[in-house]
Amino acid sequence: MSKQDRAIRTRRTILQAAAKVFEEHGYQAATISEILSEAGVTKGALYFHFQSKEHLAQGVLTEQKYAFEVPERASKMQELVDATMLHAYRLQTDPMVRASVRLAMDQRQASLDRSGPFLAWSGTALDLLEKAQAQGELLPQVVPADTADVFVGAFAGVQAMSHALNDYNDLLIRVSNLLRHLLPSVAQPSVVAALHMSASRGEAVYKEAEALAEEPDMLATAAD
Repeated sequence: MSKQDRAIRTRRTILQAAAKVFEEHGYQAATISEILSEAGVTKGALYFHFQSKEHLAQGVLTEQKYAFEVPERASKMQELVDATMLHAYRLQTDPMVRASVRLAMDQRQASLDRSGPFLAWSGTALDLLEKAQAQGELLPQVVPADTADVFVGAFAGVQAMSHALNDYNDLLIRVSNLLRHLLPSVAQPSVVAALHMSASRGEAVYKEAEALAEEPDMLATAAD
């Protein structure tokens, strides 16, 4: 393993440890000592990659956007549904995403720039809504920028409610219900009728995206 590979692995180990500690205790209560213990690295190694607890938190927040890409769909509204259900599934199953969302939703932490995840999600939703509009999938009165903000805000509220009530156990059902209520006011009836919005959609998209992500590695191995 090269020096660069070791550095990348160490950074990832530190971020995973920080995510676990932040998710369990929150940003304010988390300590560098707990993160060091969880990561099993030296203080020097941690500070080589992250200058402070705030930098660690920003690293975890940033990691939320590094995920499997949703496979491209002919229907951009289906692609938006798939991106939403995939994020919900990862929020339910991935500690890094859970920690990132907890940090993003923590209004007590004025020192953290919590805007990144919201801006990223609004940008993704806006891009897909504009593409959907261009190919006639949306109702004529829809303004994509406004809808994108409402969409992200509604998802944030639903996930916060699911977390408070039962630790995300019903999140996929709640997000599926949100889509079924919201999308008829946005998309053409024929488009809505064709959308796959069930609670199982997130896991299905995850497996599809995971398989697609593994294809380049398999091709590279075969070439060797």
